Amino acid sequence: MHTSKSMILTIIIACQLLVVLDASIMVTSIPEIGRTLHMSTTGLTWVQNSYILAFGGFLLLGARAGDLIGRRRMLGAGIGLFTLTSLLAGLAPSAEFLLVSRAFQGFAAALATPAALALLSATFTEERERSRAIAMYSAVAGAGGGVGLLLGGFFTDFITWRVGMFINVPIGIVLMYLVWRFVGSSATRTGKFDLGGALTSVVGMTALVYGFVQAADRGWGETGTWLWLGAGIWSLAAFVAIEARAGEPIVPLRLFANRQRSGAYLGRFLLVSGNFSLFFFIPQYLQNVLGLSSLEAGLAFLPFTAAQFGMMFVMQRLIRRYGNRNVLAAGLLLAILGTLWMSQMIAAQADFFPRMFILMTVMGIGAGMVFQPLTAMGLTGVDPRDSGAASGLINVAHQSGASLGLAVLITVFNMAVHDDQPSKLQFAHAVSHTLWGSAILLASAMAVTVFCLRTGRRQA
Repeated sequence: MHTSKSMILTIIIACQLLVVLDASIMVTSIPEIGRTLHMSTTGLTWVQNSYILAFGGFLLLGARAGDLIGRRRMLGAGIGLFTLTSLLAGLAPSAEFLLVSRAFQGFAAALATPAALALLSATFTEERERSRAIAMYSAVAGAGGGVGLLLGGFFTDFITWRVGMFINVPIGIVLMYLVWRFVGSSATRTGKFDLGGALTSVVGMTALVYGFVQAADRGWGETGTWLWLGAGIWSLAAFVAIEARAGEPIVPLRLFANRQRSGAYLGRFLLVSGNFSLFFFIPQYLQNVLGLSSLEAGLAFLPFTAAQFGMMFVMQRLIRRYGNRNVLAAGLLLAILGTLWMSQMIAAQADFFPRMFILMTVMGIGAGMVFQPLTAMGLTGVDPRDSGAASGLINVAHQSGASLGLAVLITVFNMAVHDDQPSKLQFAHAVSHTLWGSAILLASAMAVTVFCLRTGRRQA
């Protein structure tokens, strides 16, 4: 079957937009979800983390499944399951039902996403067209979060937050048809699944995140907090040991032999860890402290989203002139300065326009400069046999950074709040503290950029 590259790119971008929107479309709805399903601020983190953890935890297994079963099959199966679980999440009668549905949504996204990114790598082999495809993919991956905030706010204010889940159903059905119609079968390989590696990675990340959430909820003095953190560290150590010995690992450790690739994975993890707090805490600050509606909170992110998406049109020229590392460093510097300045702007009484508006634009420009270089570096010199694993690892760094970063920053938030019903002043003070934590994580990503992503391919 003849396959149009433009249609393949459309399918890849639509799939990525679907899963990215789902990570953020609930954020502006969170106060309303809390009221509807009677959930605390700490409990509401699991509306995000149940999705993100399952997404990040099973990505590597999904990437391996794409190599063994075929990318077309995994893409279709992932989108189909995502469509079904979106319907269930929209119908959720209780908090527990919603969280379980969100976890299965994340699992479905983990099947589809690495297949889509590996399809991009296999379809666009010429350097110029691949650069353009990665630019569009990265723009959607970054700006999709802001679009999700806007849509979630609109649905919450004028219909119900549940529509944010229902909207995935018709989109998923159309995407399944397009995959069946336009995506050709890929070559499959014989082999077996590395279930030990998959399970220890999922258990390790989940235990770590749960440990930090326990610390936020019950304090660092609780024995259970340290038991969960210890279990997470032990499981991740077991994961590395299994991958080193496995005949067919889900993460071939040779992917980390190249310093640029290793730096790109770590840098992406730290960047998203710091950046994700914007999309969780600031919408709540805008609603709970400044009194904005859900839609107004989503609109407040429009300058961020527009600036981030607009950078797509200049990124190729910037990279050709200055190189991936320099563009990445400049983008991180803008993100750090914007986040630090924003932390000083957060108060019980503040005006969004003009200063916060300008800051959101600056941070959007910074965010628009970082994802394309990190994606390109994460695929640098990857052997075709490892394209699925490398694609999965890029997304694992992204999703695990989001979940662990949110868990760490909710701990920072709770340390600054000493009341179950904080006043506006206390809430603003706690959000300001989380932005300082965010800036520290972004500065760590900058350090990785400076020391690990130097020009050249010196081996680690």
